[in-house]
Amino acid sequence: MTCNPTNGVDTIVAVATPPGRGGIGIVRISGPASVAMARAILGNKPTPRHAHYGSFCGTDGVSIDNGVAIFFAAPDSYTGEDVLELHGHGSPVVLDLLVSSIVARGARLARPGEFTERAFLNDKMDLVQAEAVADLIDSGSEQAARAALRSLEGGLSSPLHAMSAELTELRVLMEAAIDFPEEELDVLGRHDLRARTAELGASLKALLVNASQGQILRDGLRVVLAGAPNAGKSSLLNALLQTDRAIVNAAPGTTRDLLEQTMHIDGMPVQVIDTAGLRDSADAVEAEGIRRAQKAMEQADRVVLVVDDTALTSLETLRQQIPATVMTVVVYNKIDISGRAPGVGVDHIALSALTLQGMDDFRTHLKQCAGYLGSDASLYSARRRHIDAIERATAHIESALGQLRAVAAVELAAEELRLAQHDLGQITGDVSSDDLLGQIFSTFCIGK
Repeated sequence: MTCNPTNGVDTIVAVATPPGRGGIGIVRISGPASVAMARAILGNKPTPRHAHYGSFCGTDGVSIDNGVAIFFAAPDSYTGEDVLELHGHGSPVVLDLLVSSIVARGARLARPGEFTERAFLNDKMDLVQAEAVADLIDSGSEQAARAALRSLEGGLSSPLHAMSAELTELRVLMEAAIDFPEEELDVLGRHDLRARTAELGASLKALLVNASQGQILRDGLRVVLAGAPNAGKSSLLNALLQTDRAIVNAAPGTTRDLLEQTMHIDGMPVQVIDTAGLRDSADAVEAEGIRRAQKAMEQADRVVLVVDDTALTSLETLRQQIPATVMTVVVYNKIDISGRAPGVGVDHIALSALTLQGMDDFRTHLKQCAGYLGSDASLYSARRRHIDAIERATAHIESALGQLRAVAAVELAAEELRLAQHDLGQITGDVSSDDLLGQIFSTFCIGK
């Protein structure tokens, strides 16, 4: 039996569980042909939201697997369309056979994130919530997972929608003042437009602070450990990770390639990169390692210049090898030998990667570098594009308030509020372009 899509909407299929072997593997189908697919594969149309055990048949009528099928009728499904899920055994071979048989019946393979994209297009969630789905899947810590779940449940969307509604009301009142100029001052005063605009701006600034923390919790900090050979970069990496991740040896030049590891500080992800010691070297392999170290520094959020406190090297010589555009902090290591007191100075941190003196100060410094205030029950996941849009909207509201306070130029203020509302709409997807949607959903895994 061949199932043809209707209404110009394709029926899509993908494996929804991770690649590899497992006890259970799930194949997800969404689209108008899902009911016909169910009849062809199961022999009947399953009752919505009931688990049905049976055989999954291929196009030749031969059983491919036995398992549980669950049908979700539109609009009460993840995508808002008819959805069929086949829960079988987690063999890659079996799952591939199931997908192939479904494609042979008229479906096509889903693009990355296409199920969630359809959920967004069918008003099952807004764009912030759709992005939170990916953030929840990719979360690397308990705090990040909780923040993503709060976004998925509307933690960021709800205040944005409320602010957009307030902007609509303010714009309506301002348009009324424009249409009836003889009553302009009365409209401004009676509805207290200046105070409401100021209050909206303050709320947006507060939202920006929280969203910025959520963005840090999601994206974290990229830190490169740089310095002369034998300064203790690898020891510092091990101390941060609290494990022997890097080889430590008294011979200089032990580290020749980049060694990357992600850790978490109060839930904030920190990607730490150990690099080859900075020096002139005739050794081709070590020279390549140094070149890679310099490239890594160019891409870093922060360079940690590790210095052996027992054999001080010219800081100026080392700094010349670090890109001027990257923020740098100097770490004096081996204070257990030099006798320097641990702690944070005006332009440095003193610690011992061996005895762990000063390590808590170093971790705190890394949080401060990112502007991270620590995990909080109110944090939600946010992205750089959200922050940029909120900043633009805040600027437009500030400009509108200035117009109202200075010359009561209602026309100009109304236009600024329109632009602010447009910026907020870009976050939630009320205003979006196909290019933006393509960029967002292409980052999702296939099957979600």
